[in-house]
Amino acid sequence: MSSTDSTPDRPFILICNDDGIDAPGIQALATALDGHGDLCVVAPEREQSAVGHAITVRDPVRAHRYEFEVPSGPIPAWAVSGTPADCIKLATHQLLDRRPDVVVSGINRGPNTAVNILYSGTVSAATEAAILGFDAVAVSLCSFTRDEYEAAGRFAEQIVDRVLAGGLPPGVLLNVNVPAYEKSEIKGIRVTRQARSRWEESFEARVDPFDRPYYWIAGKFVNLDDGDETDLEAIENGYVSVTPIQFDLTAYEHLKSIRDWQWNGEE
Repeated sequence: MSSTDSTPDRPFILICNDDGIDAPGIQALATALDGHGDLCVVAPEREQSAVGHAITVRDPVRAHRYEFEVPSGPIPAWAVSGTPADCIKLATHQLLDRRPDVVVSGINRGPNTAVNILYSGTVSAATEAAILGFDAVAVSLCSFTRDEYEAAGRFAEQIVDRVLAGGLPPGVLLNVNVPAYEKSEIKGIRVTRQARSRWEESFEARVDPFDRPYYWIAGKFVNLDDGDETDLEAIENGYVSVTPIQFDLTAYEHLKSIRDWQWNGEE
């Protein structure tokens, strides 16, 4: 299946998200990147927030063409029945006839800072792209109520251009979080590390109309990191946070100490 009448000497940019193909954030992202290369959108047909890096293995994954326009005109797009990671796998293995120069996921509604990175479908789409060997960027707007997507798109545009110009190290992607301000109110960009944090969850027990119990999850975000140069600190102080992350989760600094443990059955 052909992806687009693309021009080989222009960068090819694949766009995805987890909020769904009709979300305002992905429209803003595609609009911001219009003119920076040949664009293609492959995104979930419905919201897939907080699905993490889930993939579909027990059901078929379906894709259908979707009408998607940017200021310069229509661009090729597919709506996919699966997860964000499914979208990247399906796009690069089946739907596209050209290798993306960069994969950009977003613009997510809500922050993907600190521990939220692990839950995010938006970040997981970019992570899947990095696993497959593509340069990748995830972009999130740090608000669930303010729609400052145009400002976030302007910063995404700048960061994607830098990635296209210089590339990223193998296995490394950029996790970008943008404060929900107008562009003139944002102080700049900081390169940050992922803050340590956790969620303190609670589950409210309820009963449905058929007298069957169910549980509604709630939670409070807890910042465990008062250190400098974190993604949380940058956002709090009005800066865009750019965090280089990787899918290799090995704690290398602790390999030796764990190897030094006394293991039963060791010779």
